[in-house]
Amino acid sequence: MLRLFPGLLVVLASLSACVAAEKNDGTAEEGFVQLFDGKSLKGWKASENEKSFSVVDGAIVANGDRSHLFYVGSDKPFVNFHFKADVMTMPKSNSGIYFHSHFQKDGWPKYGYEAQVNNTHADPRKTGSLYAVKDVMNDAPAKDNQWFTEEIVVQGKHITIKVDGKTVVDYTEPDDKRAGSDFTRKLDKGTFALQAHDPGSKVLFKNLRVKRLEEESKGK
Repeated sequence: MLRLFPGLLVVLASLSACVAAEKNDGTAEEGFVQLFDGKSLKGWKASENEKSFSVVDGAIVANGDRSHLFYVGSDKPFVNFHFKADVMTMPKSNSGIYFHSHFQKDGWPKYGYEAQVNNTHADPRKTGSLYAVKDVMNDAPAKDNQWFTEEIVVQGKHITIKVDGKTVVDYTEPDDKRAGSDFTRKLDKGTFALQAHDPGSKVLFKNLRVKRLEEESKGK
């Protein structure tokens, strides 16, 4: 029979807590892959104004003239996925996280949906909005100058956006939805992009990670 002394139980309990804490860290979440190394923009490509993005203290800083930073670190497009990013906004800042997008040299991204990042900017569409499709109006679910986690889950026609674990958007794209001529807001496949909106907006991103999800079975 194996006997465990009280002191040993305390040690084992402490070790168990450490393991749990490590698993809760973004770099150790099962199935998730980091998209940002915390040191450089390797695997990312900026449009029109490259200087609008930099890396400071382990975070991507979006601040400057309009630009979008596209993830180009994988040749395989993302279709169904669970994406997470830790985000911090400065007062009156505006940004966004695009998905199912494609690199373009300039302009607002034509392809893909945008998950809004905006807590106190004048735009009434706030953080967590599926921009101009299903919006979180006026009251942001996060605050400036504080880190929060924004999640995007795409599974088939279903899009879920969460802020700090709380679902703020639950949207199912209609089967008959058609792509617009100016902006193709329709699920397909593609990559992610971070937005630098304007010189007055400063937003930080870190711990960007994603887990690819299996395609839903046709019978469901």
